[in-house]
Amino acid sequence: MSAIESRLAALGITLPQPVAPVANYVPYRTSSNLLILAGQVCVGPDGKLADRHKGKLGGAVSMEAGLEAARFCAINLFAQAKAALGDLDRITACLRLGGFIAATPEFTALPQVMNGASNLMVEVLGEAGKHARSTVGVPVLPLDCAVEVEGMFEFR
Repeated sequence: MSAIESRLAALGITLPQPVAPVANYVPYRTSSNLLILAGQVCVGPDGKLADRHKGKLGGAVSMEAGLEAARFCAINLFAQAKAALGDLDRITACLRLGGFIAATPEFTALPQVMNGASNLMVEVLGEAGKHARSTVGVPVLPLDCAVEVEGMFEFR
């Protein structure tokens, strides 16, 4: 087991099967030493989207559920990274995360929701997990999920 997978296991996280694309795109691309991961939705360890992660923040989705949804997105990023690289220990840094939060127009705590993904990156990768980030509120996301996160990693 890789050191990164050991850290995930210490946090009680087992990587799920990577989520298959739902449209005409690939889940990842590499270029030189960059791994670019397509947006990952907030399906849980069982591969399903829980009702508490459907809808909008500021509406049916609570802040607690939004944080959990963002964390699940980050877990799914790690699952895709493992599929792409074979060994998570090849990751040298998380360079960027892009977060999309389904939210009502008056909901402004988007950065706090996205911390669910960002915090996990730092918990797992330490200093190498600190990243640049964008967080955007949107009216709707695929499958009516509350959060979607894309990522860019450096690897060796």
